[in-house]
Amino acid sequence: MDLSEAQKSDVAPATASAYLDPNYWDRRFEQEEHYEWFKDYSYFRHLILQYIKPNSAVLEVGCGNSQLSEELYRDGITELTCIDLSSIAVEKMKQRLLSKGYKEIKVLEADMLDLPFEDECFDVVVEKGTMEVDRTASDYLCNNILSAILNYPLICLYALFFVDSGDPWNPEPATVSKVMAMLEGVHRVLKPHGIFISITFGQPHFRRPFFNAPAFTWSVEWRTFGDGFHYFFYILKKGERASDSAEHAAKIDMPSITLFHEELDNEDYLFRTDLDEL
Repeated sequence: MDLSEAQKSDVAPATASAYLDPNYWDRRFEQEEHYEWFKDYSYFRHLILQYIKPNSAVLEVGCGNSQLSEELYRDGITELTCIDLSSIAVEKMKQRLLSKGYKEIKVLEADMLDLPFEDECFDVVVEKGTMEVDRTASDYLCNNILSAILNYPLICLYALFFVDSGDPWNPEPATVSKVMAMLEGVHRVLKPHGIFISITFGQPHFRRPFFNAPAFTWSVEWRTFGDGFHYFFYILKKGERASDSAEHAAKIDMPSITLFHEELDNEDYLFRTDLDEL
């Protein structure tokens, strides 16, 4: 087993519920230098650069130890703010960015459910794998992935917010409250006509009830990217919801799913959402 394999083994949780424990994340960030949920920047660069301009003020929520901010910086976006609830993740990211000379990027310890920013101060807010979709037989899936794939045609494992949230079609009230608190905060800090980008495995039929809540004025559309398993790239444009948009959203056909060994060889398998085509 090489070093990277050993590190993955060390940080992987025993059960999906561990993702709810802040202490788990602190321990993980102490050991792990870098991990990208839902593919790295190269897979969705062609999408994200359509919506982020060089002069955009960008907020990344739940940055963890991702290199997304570094990649955006190298593409000329320098007004970047990253937040995470883990003080360890924040401190390590600060050190890493300073070592590379990326002094303009701000990294703050903050709760995405209570964003410490003024109203209408960001052009773009990005989340990548921070709010995911619901738990169905999570412990079973964690320990028996191949059997779970064969036996659970529709599996939704919401990371963080949605672990233990109950029925994915009818999430627990506490889950709904947390998701809405995050989205309300994002909507508040976005400038007029600002854009919220959500990168996820959460399919539209689970996400749209939240995104299309009456409290929000954004339009909703999405694209997909990735090989084998496809990931969703949501674009929510504040102030651009059509008057009849309770069900309004631009979309493309749902992709089919093909299993690749390299796709299963990381934690992203925990968040597969539509396996009924296998």
